[in-house]
Amino acid sequence: MNDIEAAFHQYFEIVNADTPELLKTVFDLRYRILCVHNTFPDFGGSKFPDGLEKDEYDRRSVHILLRHKPTGTYIGTTRLILPNQKDLTDKFPTEHNTRFYPDFALDPAIRKHTAEISRFAILSDFFKRKDEHGILSQSDEVRSEMQDRRRFPHPMLALVVGIAQLCARHNIYHLISSMEPALNRLLGFYGLQLNPIGPSADYHGIRTPCYVYLLDVLDRMYQEHRLIWELVTDHGKIWPMNLACIHKKTLKLTCTNNIGIPG
Repeated sequence: MNDIEAAFHQYFEIVNADTPELLKTVFDLRYRILCVHNTFPDFGGSKFPDGLEKDEYDRRSVHILLRHKPTGTYIGTTRLILPNQKDLTDKFPTEHNTRFYPDFALDPAIRKHTAEISRFAILSDFFKRKDEHGILSQSDEVRSEMQDRRRFPHPMLALVVGIAQLCARHNIYHLISSMEPALNRLLGFYGLQLNPIGPSADYHGIRTPCYVYLLDVLDRMYQEHRLIWELVTDHGKIWPMNLACIHKKTLKLTCTNNIGIPG
C-alpha cells in the first residue's frame, strides 16, 4: 500500500447512499453546499423549504457520501445519473442544458454504458468552522487539516475513487458532465481531466460540457500517476489493465468515430 492509499484509508471512507436515511444525508449536504454557501440563483434555498436539495434525476442516480473518519462527519457527495434503460434516447441534464460541438455525438449503441457525473460537491469550509460540529477544538482542527492535506492531495480525489467504484459496479465506461473549468483543471493534476465537447454555458454557473472514456483516463493514470491509479483501481482489482484493450475492440464494432474513442 502506497502512502496516498494509506492516507486515504486513514482519513476517508466512501459510503454508498443506498438507504432512505443516507439519501436524506446526501440531500441535506447538497443543500448546505449548493444552496447555503453558493450564490447561484438556481440553487436558492427558498426552492427547498425542507432543507433538502433534490431534483428529478435523483431517482435514476446512484449516490455516494464522503465521510471524514477522524470526525465521523460527511464532507462530500456526488452522484452518477444512470442511463434510462427503458428509453436510451432519454437525454442527460448536460445534453438538455449545454450545446455540443458539431463533431461530437453520443452514439446510441454506447448510451447504455454512459452516465453523467453530477452534484460533485465538497464542504470546503468544513475544517474552518470550529463550532458547527462540536467535535474538535480549533487548534486540533488546524492540526487535523494540515495533516490531512500533507498526506492526501485533495478530498475531491477521494470522491473520484467512489465514482470509479460506481462505474465498475454499473458497467459504465463513458462519462459526461457539466464541469466547472477550475475543477477540471484540478482533476488534470492527477490525470483525471475530462475533454471539453462544447462551449461553456451558464448552467449552475459557468460550466463546460465534457466527456471522457473512462478506460482512457485509467490508462493515462497508469502511465503518468501510478500511485493515484493504484488507489483508484485498488491495484487493478476494480479496473484491471487488460480490460481497456478488450473493451475497445468491442466498441469498434458498435460505435462511430465521433465520440473520442481511439480506433
